[in-house]
Amino acid sequence: MKKTWLIVIAVIAVIVIYGITAYNSLVSQEEKVGNAWSNVENQYQRRSDLIPNLVNTVKGYAAHEKETFQAVVEARSKATQTTISIDELTPEKMAAYQRAQGEVGSALNRLLAISENYPELKASENFQTLQAQLEGTENRISVERRNFNEAARTYNTAIRRFPKNIFAGMFGFEKRPYFEAEEGAEKAPEVKF
Repeated sequence: MKKTWLIVIAVIAVIVIYGITAYNSLVSQEEKVGNAWSNVENQYQRRSDLIPNLVNTVKGYAAHEKETFQAVVEARSKATQTTISIDELTPEKMAAYQRAQGEVGSALNRLLAISENYPELKASENFQTLQAQLEGTENRISVERRNFNEAARTYNTAIRRFPKNIFAGMFGFEKRPYFEAEEGAEKAPEVKF
């Protein structure tokens, strides 16, 4: 009888130890997803902070391009109002966030296209510096989005694998959505001179 109890206690101890290890592993992976999300938001904030400087630089050269400036300012405003905490990260909210950020990118592209009409603007050191900063920021955003997707993939895989899926379900670990390509991104942009 004592031997049976020892075996039962040993099995329970192994299950408890595995449960603790699995829980801690899932918490670590969930924190990596949260950290990756913060890095994405940080890069979007960097872009948002650069936009007023770019708009003001271009405004000095292209005062009659008010429509484009207004579109950039409105897109930036909408994007800064569209925020998601890591705890509210649902596919629907992620899609809305991506749409808002996509509108900023589209407005910025229109703003940068204005420089084609103003050769003296293209030669401006301030404009070139801001353009380089925006290009670098867009690259950083791309890298951070990829890092987020990788962290989310690792986490989502962990919570779906047996036997961690049992503990994930018990403790409320939920799947995280991914950044996806925007609609129409599969088509190459047309460049005309």
